[in-house]
Order: sequence, then structure tokens, then C-alpha cells
Amino acid sequence: MPAAVLEHVFDDPAHGEPGRDRIAVHVLWEFVLLAALVAVTWLLWREDADALRGGSLKTLLVDVAALGLLALAAGLSMRAGAVNLAVGPVALAAALHFAEQGDRGMREALLPALAIAAAAGLALALAVVVLHVPGWAASLAGAAGVIVYLERRSVPVAVQSDYDPRRNALYLFVGFAAVAVLGGLFAAMMPVRRLIGRFRPVADPARRRGAVAATVTALALVGSTVLATLGGVLIAANGDGAVAPGTGLDWTVLAVGTVMLGGTSAYGRRGGIFGTMLAVCLVVMFLAWTVPQGWSIGRWALGGATLGAGLLVTRLVETFGRPRPAPPAAVAQGPARPLRDGATSGGWGMTPAPEPADTWPSVLPVRQNDTPVEAWEAPRWESEPRRWDADER
Repeated sequence: MPAAVLEHVFDDPAHGEPGRDRIAVHVLWEFVLLAALVAVTWLLWREDADALRGGSLKTLLVDVAALGLLALAAGLSMRAGAVNLAVGPVALAAALHFAEQGDRGMREALLPALAIAAAAGLALALAVVVLHVPGWAASLAGAAGVIVYLERRSVPVAVQSDYDPRRNALYLFVGFAAVAVLGGLFAAMMPVRRLIGRFRPVADPARRRGAVAATVTALALVGSTVLATLGGVLIAANGDGAVAPGTGLDWTVLAVGTVMLGGTSAYGRRGGIFGTMLAVCLVVMFLAWTVPQGWSIGRWALGGATLGAGLLVTRLVETFGRPRPAPPAAVAQGPARPLRDGATSGGWGMTPAPEPADTWPSVLPVRQNDTPVEAWEAPRWESEPRRWDADER
């Protein structure tokens, strides 16, 4: 079949399955997420209506934007087939940096952090695409390096900046929602989805996927690290107290679990449109609802729960999101026989025709010598004793 035809038949012309990915499973799951978000919001309104008004609402919107940036960072690298597990430590390191350097001004504190994040993301990308190693392994090594920096902080750091993101809460929320939804829409297009997910292994995972896949994956890892840095700055600026040092891996688990809960496949390439935005809003609203309930749920517990649910969603997406199975090929039945008298076009015959006589095997065995013996002259038909029998007597 020509390559031009395969481009429209196969999602991955080299190794893909026949057909195109199905989006219906993502739409149905996003309706489930929307229903859950409405239910949790209603429960929060019933318990504490003030949490959805005024300054409390602005704090919630900034929390959505902060976690949303981490989810976008994890989702971008996951869609590229090289999940970045260092998003949590990078975000916490950026939060500590902003807390320490925020008094110098927003530009002086933010630009160096973004430059360092881009350089670190580029180093991670080179390790992944040049050595062609799994993204989770390389990013975990990078996360260990960032954690070494974090462990040098032994006490919480108070935020020195006077920047209050709550003044721009609505713009931050709308910006996150626009990026998440538009990214999902573009990634739903077959050429874009194929381009982003080209690094996803289809046969031997150690086999290289080409220069285009390496370039796209490198850009995704750099962008993922930069987004995680911006998310860390919002986490520090929106907090009421000091930024406590730690490993940051709890943020990684929560971000990865949230984006998987939204419908992004852990294998890469497949994902929804509104799923990431709805999942982030659901997680933040659930945390807000636990406050009037008097519950104390940490990021590790919530992240583990979302990650477990996300694994089930991944199985759902991979099962019902792949192309429909192609119909089985028709088995060759040999050359068609001409219709006989009394036979219909379906092959049903009124009277069976006799087979040619020469197709039946011969009853008598074929002798190999040149002097054939008649069947009536065989020794078993002799009435007189044979010569050698008489001699023996």
C-alpha cells in the first residue's frame, strides 16, 4: 500500500495499529470528572459557603493555577513518552529560591530561576534523547540532584517578596485553563498527537525513534522543567507561612496522579481535552472541602490515591481509546469454480456434480518391475504346492 495512503490509515505509519485513536472514551470520562467536581463544589458550598467567596475564592483559584502548572509539566512530558519525575523537587527548589530572593524584585528573582530551570531541563533532555534512556529513570536521577540542594536547607524560609498572586487570581486561572484546553485540542489532532508522541516505544523500547522524536521530546522536557518552576513560584507566593524544605517528591506524585486522573495515558500520546483542567479543579476543591470536615490529608496520601485511580484510567484509555480492531481478513478459498446447472450464486447446488473419474486413486498397487504379474497368478491363488515347498518336504 502506498505511504500516502498509510498516513491516513495508521496513526503511526511505521508501527501503528490500523485506524485512528478514539476520543469518545475521553469525552465520557470528562463528563464523569465534571459531575464529581460539581458534587464536591456543592458539598463545600453547603459546609462553608464563605470558602467560595472573596479572598478565599481567589486563594482557591491561585491554588488551581499552581497545581495546574505542575500538572501541565507532568502531562507535557508524559504525552511525549518521557515522564519528568523531577517536577516536584524543581518546584520546591523554585519556591525556596523565590522565598529567599523575592525581596530583590519579581524580575530579579524569577529570571535566574527560569534560566537555571531551562539549563537543567536541557541537560535532562540530552541525557534522555542522546543516551536514549527512559525519561522516568533520567528524571529520577535529576530529582536526586535537586534533593541534594534541598537538603541543605534545614529550616523553613519565610517569603521575602510582597508579590500577591491573589490580585491576579482570575487571570492566572483563566491562563492555566486556556493552556490546558487548547493543548488538549491541538493534541487531539492526529498529526500533532503523532508528532508529540513519536518517542513512545512501539516495539523494542531501546530502539531509537529518530531525530524528530528526539527533538520534540527534548523540547517537552525543557518546557516541563520551566512550567514546574513557575508552579513553585506560585506555591510560595500563595502560601500563608514559610516554605518548608523537603524532597518535593510528594508534589511529583500529586502532579502525575492528577494528570493521569484527567485521562492522560501513562504510556504517552493519548490524552483528553478538558480532563487535566477538571482533575486539577477536583483535587483542589476536595482539599478545600476537607478543611471544614476537620480532616488532615497530606499530599502523599492524596497523591497516592490519585495515582492509583489514574492507573485505572490509563487502562481504560488504552483499552477503549485505541483504534477499533480491523475485521479479520477473508480466508482465500482458491480459484472460483464456474456455476453449474442448478447452482446458485451463493454456491448452493441443487444436484451435486460427480467428480472426474481420474481423481480417484487406483485400487491396485503399482508394481515397480518390468514384468507385471496378473492378479490371478499371484501365489495365494495356486492350488499346487510350490517348488521350494516340495523340496523342503
